[in-house]
Amino acid sequence: MERCVALILLFLVSPLLLLISVAIFIECGRPVFFKQTRVGRYGQPFRLWKFRTMRAGVLGPAITLGGDSRTTQVGRFLRKYKLDELPQLWNVVRAGMNFVGPRPEVPKFVDLSDPGWRSAMTVRPGITSPASIAYRNEESLLSGVTDPVQYYINTLVPSKLAIDLAYLENRSFLTDFEVIAKTFRCAFFPGHTEDYHRR
Repeated sequence: MERCVALILLFLVSPLLLLISVAIFIECGRPVFFKQTRVGRYGQPFRLWKFRTMRAGVLGPAITLGGDSRTTQVGRFLRKYKLDELPQLWNVVRAGMNFVGPRPEVPKFVDLSDPGWRSAMTVRPGITSPASIAYRNEESLLSGVTDPVQYYINTLVPSKLAIDLAYLENRSFLTDFEVIAKTFRCAFFPGHTEDYHRR
């Protein structure tokens, strides 16, 4: 069902996808899309799609901080409203992702020997999750610490994993609908946050 819904949504938002693609191309050329290997269900790697929000060929840290100079003007707008995530509808069509599920990480941040990670990977990763809502302003948070990479590894990753595992214990159609609704609320009102991690 999710694959069918994702395919319909891709058709409905195709004019917006084209507009975003043109805006990215005009500002900084090709490529329009950003592809990255992430860890999916049962620890299998897959290729995640996003709109490109950073300048091509510019080196920097593996994580993005608030005010990152690599981010383009169009990219800042896309990231603010999470429009850069729209190409992941194609990941759902291809059955690599669900609408709701633990957000997939890059391999370097995943510990496959950890029981928590193994539990989280019994389901397909999602475009959104309770953890991604709780840390909606992650980039700003990381920009305020001395060592963003270590803070991400030692603090944020375990916290996000715990939030998503708690969600999986009580997962249902209604909880998924609630996560999707709150995701839209945060996207349309970027200053709004849902405090999942304090529940």
